[in-house]
Amino acid sequence: MFIRQNILITGASSGLGEGMAREYARLGRNLALCARRTDRLDALKTELEAANPAIKIFVRALDVNDHDQVFDVFRAFQADLGTIDRVIVNAGLGKGAPLGTGQFSANLQTAQTNFVAALAQCEAALEIFRAQNAGHLVAISSVAAMRGMPRAQTTYAATKAGLAALAEGIRAELLNSPIRVSILYPGYIRSEINAKLKNTPFMVDTETGCRALVKAIEREPVQAFVPGWPWAVVARAMKWLPLRWVQKLL
Repeated sequence: MFIRQNILITGASSGLGEGMAREYARLGRNLALCARRTDRLDALKTELEAANPAIKIFVRALDVNDHDQVFDVFRAFQADLGTIDRVIVNAGLGKGAPLGTGQFSANLQTAQTNFVAALAQCEAALEIFRAQNAGHLVAISSVAAMRGMPRAQTTYAATKAGLAALAEGIRAELLNSPIRVSILYPGYIRSEINAKLKNTPFMVDTETGCRALVKAIEREPVQAFVPGWPWAVVARAMKWLPLRWVQKLL
């Protein structure tokens, strides 16, 4: 099986990004890690290199809402590693409030980070992959993307649905090319983004969830729900259940 050795992960200073970096380091992959908090990236780099001195790890500061910087950082990582084999579009926010309650700024920030900034990341990744004629683009969406969600999750769910549609459109264009596109729909995996949520059914710890994410990514599926049980079943139910029941699920 072909191994994608050089992995770029955005939002790698905490949560799912940090967890996936740990798992890929354990597998012996080279890493390009970026996030706003470089102190945490530097600490992670030191830790992972100590555990596996054979791998190469490069870190750079990146605010994904600085779109020009997205392109500059991705290109710099390509120069560091020679090729970028996989880009995991992971950076995101979970801020939000019910619409019309005077907290538009929180919803706007989530919309810009989870969708517009994700678009920039996909553009930058595809620029590299088209030049290489190879690569694997991974979009980290959410099970919340299956339906419109109420209250503080309304904007978040909409952005994750938009990201999934964006990635599917890219995949449709590239069906007959060597470039692969996968959409991952995580359920509740413990991280900073969901720390304040009150209702988190079927929550798994970060290590378990990230190991499942990486295992799914390695298969390069069109889409995958993670962990597969029970989220593949829950997602299917969400598609068909009345909205009042969906609210009770999540």
